Amino acid sequence: MTECSFTVKERVVYPGQGVGEIVEISEKKFKDEMLTYYVIYFDESDMTVLVPALKATELGIRTIVSADEAQAALAFLSEKFDPIPSDWKMRYQMNLDLFKTGSILDNASIVRSLYHRSKIKELPIQERKLYDSAYRIFYDELSYALQKPKSEIEAMIHSYLEVLSKNAPVEKQDQVDTDIFGDDMNDIDDEDDFDDDE
Repeated sequence: MTECSFTVKERVVYPGQGVGEIVEISEKKFKDEMLTYYVIYFDESDMTVLVPALKATELGIRTIVSADEAQAALAFLSEKFDPIPSDWKMRYQMNLDLFKTGSILDNASIVRSLYHRSKIKELPIQERKLYDSAYRIFYDELSYALQKPKSEIEAMIHSYLEVLSKNAPVEKQDQVDTDIFGDDMNDIDDEDDFDDDE
């Protein structure tokens, strides 16, 4: 049996999926070879996945952060940050790359930047879904790390985010948009632009 990094009943973070509980560690035959699998259950989505133990690190599966790291991630929400692109497609790709890492600070970065961006202009559908996913995983992990109910965690997140709400950074204009179209792309409705791509 493969040596396992995690144990049954341990909570782990699976990038892009969320916080789950290892409900079983089992062996299954695959191509004439016995492989060890983690059976992970996700409360939020009511979903169970099987992950080969040998692939867990490669997939970015990790333990929940410590209480100190969770507090640092909360404080990170109120720190000033560099302007983000005004073009939503560039912004989306940038945040999607962060989302795939699964780190708590990267999820916090997505939540922080898109929260403040939404105060300037409504987020396109695809970007709003990314925000919702990052937010869900972020507050779920904080709840377990700090051992506090999710309602209290949500209030804490909002409180830290609002520290910057009156002093959010000025958005970065995208030079390519100006050169090609002659006008700022913000004059084009983001939702219509997204619908055309679908």
